[in-house]
Parts: sequence; C-alpha cells; structure tokens
Amino acid sequence: MASITVQATDGSGSMSCYIAEPKAKPAGVVVLIQEIFGVNQAMRDIADWVADMGFVAVCPDLFWRIQPGIDITDKTEAEWKRAFELFGKFDQAKGVDDLTATIAAVRNMAGSNGKVATMGYCLGGRLAFMMAEQSDADLNVSYYGVGLDNLLSDIGKVTKPLIVHIADKDEFFPPEGRAKVVEATKGHRLIRCYNYPGADHAFARVNGVHWDGRSAAIANGRSAEALVAALT
Repeated sequence: MASITVQATDGSGSMSCYIAEPKAKPAGVVVLIQEIFGVNQAMRDIADWVADMGFVAVCPDLFWRIQPGIDITDKTEAEWKRAFELFGKFDQAKGVDDLTATIAAVRNMAGSNGKVATMGYCLGGRLAFMMAEQSDADLNVSYYGVGLDNLLSDIGKVTKPLIVHIADKDEFFPPEGRAKVVEATKGHRLIRCYNYPGADHAFARVNGVHWDGRSAAIANGRSAEALVAALT
C-alpha cells in the first residue's frame, strides 16, 4: 500500500498515512479522518473514491500513539470491544495536533495544489468538526460525528465551510444532542447541516452493518460538490 510519513509536532515520533493519488496532478488534498476501527479497508475504499474524483487522499494513522497499524472491522463483538478500548485511550487533542501537522505537510508536498480539506467519519466526524474550529483547512466535512453538542461553544471560530452529515437514527448520538447542533448552526453562513431520515450511525461506511445506500449517495454527492468548490 502506498503511504507517506508525517512527523508529530511534539517530537514524539511520526505517523504513517495511507495515500491514494488521482490520475492528474497537481490536485487538492483530502485528509481523511478514521473511525474507531483504524485505517481499515473501509477507509482505504473511501480514499480510493476520493482519488477517483481527482483529489489526493491522505489518511493518517491516528491511533499510532496507542498502537500503529490498527485495522479492524465492525463485523465481530471482539472487534467492537477493541475499537471502544482504543476510543477510550485516544487523546483527541493530540489527534487534532496530528491532523494539523498532516495538513501542513500535505499543503506543500509534490502533487498538491496547496488546498486541503478534512473529511471524517464517526470519531473522525467529531475531529473534523474540531478541525473546523481549530485549523486552517479549506473545508471540513463531518459524517455522523459523536458528541458534537459539546463543541458548540467554539462555532464562532469556524472561518471556512463546514458540512455536517447527521444520521436521524444515530444510536451513538442522542436526539437531544443532534437537535442542539442543528439549532446552534442554523443561519451560520459557513455551516450546512444535513439530516438523513431513517439512517443509523455509519450509514456511509462501505460494506458496514448500517450501510444505507440512499443516504450515503446523497451525502457523498453533497460532499463531492463541496470538495470541488473548495479544492479546485
């Protein structure tokens, strides 16, 4: 698998990033932010889709500080248990630092046109929302981020477009919290929240247990349009 290495800003080491490249370059870069299952086949499939759209896809191994190379699925109870253990150990502030380092690295790498977006899922959806508040990414896209309602105090810091995809039946994000996100972002000139009726958490996870083809197609289309507008 193709990969690049990014140095952590705190001097503690480096992380490997899966990379998928488009046919034509220079191109905008999409930093993909993993779920709690690591940089697995689902994330690599998303990277390949992003590259097929004409962007460079870079997916950093954010669990590297815990254990490098995590690659599990949502198919067994043991894997779910391991995923939640990793989530419990994961330092989100360090994750934001690592994503910020990744953005800085890929802006100037060979084949980049200097424009960078983040796009995250589940845990990554939360981190994408945090990146909208804390980074200089040109666009941030959040798929079914968890606990977004406790990030709302900083939405005034959002200065670039933010797309928020919300699952209407998200088992990991209660309705009250989702409603707070929708209400708080209503009318914000840079934030667009979209709700997907009947869709559960991880409705866009390729081959996932909650895959919803209709919701995924609509959400992915909206994401694609936003990526083209921000990165080309």
